[in-house]
Amino acid sequence: MRTICLFFEIHQPVLLKRYRFFDIGINHYYYDDYANATRIGDVAERSYIPALNTLIEMVKENKGAFKVAISISGIACEQLEIHAPAVIDLLKKLNDTGCCEFLAEPYSHGLAALTNENVFKNQVGRQVEKMNALFGVTPKVLVNTDMLYNDEIGAIAADMGFKGMLTEGAKHVLGWKSPHYVYHCNMNPKLKLLLRDFKLSDDISLRFSNTEWNEYPLFADSFMKKINDLPQEEQVVNLFMELGALGIAQPLSSHILQFIKALPAQAKEMGITFSTPLEVMTKLKSVSPIDIPYPITWIDEERDTSCWLGNVMQREAFNKLYDVADRVQMCNDRRVKMDFDYLQSSTNFRDMTTKNSGVGIDRGIYDSPYDAFTNYMNILGDFCKRVESLYPSDIENEELNALLTTIKNQDTEIEKLNKELQKTKEKLEDEKELKKTKAAPKAKAEKKPSVKKAAEKKPATKSAAKKAPAKK
Repeated sequence: MRTICLFFEIHQPVLLKRYRFFDIGINHYYYDDYANATRIGDVAERSYIPALNTLIEMVKENKGAFKVAISISGIACEQLEIHAPAVIDLLKKLNDTGCCEFLAEPYSHGLAALTNENVFKNQVGRQVEKMNALFGVTPKVLVNTDMLYNDEIGAIAADMGFKGMLTEGAKHVLGWKSPHYVYHCNMNPKLKLLLRDFKLSDDISLRFSNTEWNEYPLFADSFMKKINDLPQEEQVVNLFMELGALGIAQPLSSHILQFIKALPAQAKEMGITFSTPLEVMTKLKSVSPIDIPYPITWIDEERDTSCWLGNVMQREAFNKLYDVADRVQMCNDRRVKMDFDYLQSSTNFRDMTTKNSGVGIDRGIYDSPYDAFTNYMNILGDFCKRVESLYPSDIENEELNALLTTIKNQDTEIEKLNKELQKTKEKLEDEKELKKTKAAPKAKAEKKPSVKKAAEKKPATKSAAKKAPAKK
């Protein structure tokens, strides 16, 4: 039976304000709070709230037959909790249906996987903790920033204990192969891979209401027929997109939500089901490994990292940011760590692109990629000075490595001690239960006074009590 894996991503970067060269060393706050609050409120009202309400209705109307997966970055969670808590409430309601799977992703929606394994692991671990705190779930499937993946990233994810990852079904990777199968990591077969069908996904997210071609706008029956007409042996169709596609990229006036809501009924008529990523990876076997030596993403036609690191400016900013990454990891300054999260967001590097991708880029306050680069580097200059004051750059590499090793060893020792403490607690609980079990038979074994003796001690009636002679 064919199944559809439907996934939505939620991410909103923290917008930077105009930061002048003369602010360096004086002003350490880099964000436009008003613009952030306005944008989050607007996106929530136009997209997230109506879209999530529709998804909840779909689950209820289809009695659990409709399922969906969602990933949400840590910094998006932070902003929604402050500016649009109704979105978090709806996500909790969707989670309570039992038909939604939350996926792991880097906390900052950053690019650490390309350069620093420790930062990447830390980012993913913190987002998993956030999902556990908000929704009581521990994600088993990982989706990296904008589907960023290669063999090495897959091996890291497998070592972290993830069952699988989602990534792009890029043409230059697949060749003649189809994205409608389960594959596995070339470096670790334990990690399964689901590949996005970019044609069908972009039909919804980018071309839904386009009237330039005969096949658009889309209708639920014709769209589902496309899926049903695929070769019978192709068992899974992966539709991955941003949640903002429902309401922002495709406005509500285009009837995008009505289209989405009609899909389960059309799928049922054709014997097609909906599944979460973990369900697909559990039920279906991998057909083969897939070799991805160079990073791929779901961005632009090239499906690579050129949107973030395609020019000298982007690479300069990227390298300078991650040059201080190890020092940031060592510090305990909450503000420095917060700023590092926000500055990592991939959007900051996307704003500096000089590519003509054919898709309009909203650069916000910036007039050009050079303007974006200048503003970001001013902020980064101040940020690096703050990190420098905590851990000066004149510390030798050997000394820094020794500090990092010490911190890592301390973390390992703390984890080991916590495990031993947990075992001791469990042992004490077991001993306590054992004592209760042993004490229970003894209580039963205590002899009660016999009826005869009780009768001797206590007169049967009041009259007998009067006649009974007093004991001397």
